[in-house]
Amino acid sequence: MPTTSSPPPDDAAAALRAELPVLRKNLEQAVLRFWYPRVVDRTHGGYRIAFDAAGAPMADGSKMIVSQARMLWLFARLARAGYRAPEMREAAAHGYRFLVDRMRDIEHGGYVWEVDEAGARVTDGSKVIYGESFVLYAFSEYFRATGDGDALTRATELFDLIDSRAHDAAYGGYFELFQADWSAPPASRPSPIGGPAGAKLMNTHLHLLESVAEYYRASRSTKARERLFELIAIQGSAVVRKDLTACTDEYRRDWTPILEGTGARVSYGHDIENVWLLADAVETVGQSNAPWLDLYRRLFDYSYRHGFDPSQGGFFYRGGFNAQASQREKVWWVEAEALMSALTMFRLTREPVYADVFARTLQWVSERQTDWKAGEWFAEVQPDGSTTGVKGDRWKEGYHNGRALIESIRIIEGL
Repeated sequence: MPTTSSPPPDDAAAALRAELPVLRKNLEQAVLRFWYPRVVDRTHGGYRIAFDAAGAPMADGSKMIVSQARMLWLFARLARAGYRAPEMREAAAHGYRFLVDRMRDIEHGGYVWEVDEAGARVTDGSKVIYGESFVLYAFSEYFRATGDGDALTRATELFDLIDSRAHDAAYGGYFELFQADWSAPPASRPSPIGGPAGAKLMNTHLHLLESVAEYYRASRSTKARERLFELIAIQGSAVVRKDLTACTDEYRRDWTPILEGTGARVSYGHDIENVWLLADAVETVGQSNAPWLDLYRRLFDYSYRHGFDPSQGGFFYRGGFNAQASQREKVWWVEAEALMSALTMFRLTREPVYADVFARTLQWVSERQTDWKAGEWFAEVQPDGSTTGVKGDRWKEGYHNGRALIESIRIIEGL
């Protein structure tokens, strides 16, 4: 990381505070205004996620667990943060009821991967731990935002189910994919979030780290704290290739890395997301981040050296090992995680270089990634400056950028 001509820490903190109006404007006028109320499906329940590049509704014949849970989380977190709290609580309650009433598997436990638009028919009853993790995350936040004891009860039931069905007692971590009845899937069937069949995924464990931390804050469960320590070890060591000090995504059951095919690349967004979620989890279990700072710096530095755009700000998408980014599009969620990671590193170190990365990424987001006309962020900005992708689908909702804006405001206000 470059350190020359950086302002003193106090000046850097003051510069960050000056960015608060920019962050609030983006949250309220680009993100919140886009998603509420258009996403709330008053006809069928839950959330209707599909919107084209201009924000117009598209045909959407199904509802998927990840996007439903993420939007529930966003509305609950906005309520807890005090943004239009009565409306956000109602919007969160609307999504909570859909997940509980239409996506819960009463016979086998857990939550199904996909239902039809009305929630009347299960279209994919698989149990995918990535998806179950987001339900745990959403229910835990919903409890914290509303005090609804039913949500905490259901979060506890789900945590216990994930632990009993998916936890790997022999090697640590969690199995990825199950049939509807929690039996093993066909050996050739991969997870819907990617990777080879049967693999353990860094991406899934990244979000388990996030969801178990949130559940622990809500419940103070002894078992959740134990699992959180295990997830910290996985995300802080097992998924880190020590020769690179960068993470890869795909692993065999015993955490042997798969470094061929799609395993032979670094996702800058996931690496920098891992930095701040690790820091959050370490603090959540009541420990100091001081012993972890060297790892955080080196992970951030790898993505910075290979993936940061020094001319325009922001981070590129992905690249090979020890090479400059080969996929040079700028993806909305990567920029969101860059904001949170750079700001967390400044909070922990008070090193102004991280405040500078935050400011330059925020400038990119404000000037190029945000669609101020139609609302929301562009899914991708290509190297030639053109924008591609839709505003909303089953993998793109208001979670990554909404979370980054809410939490960045909270951190800066606390500096």
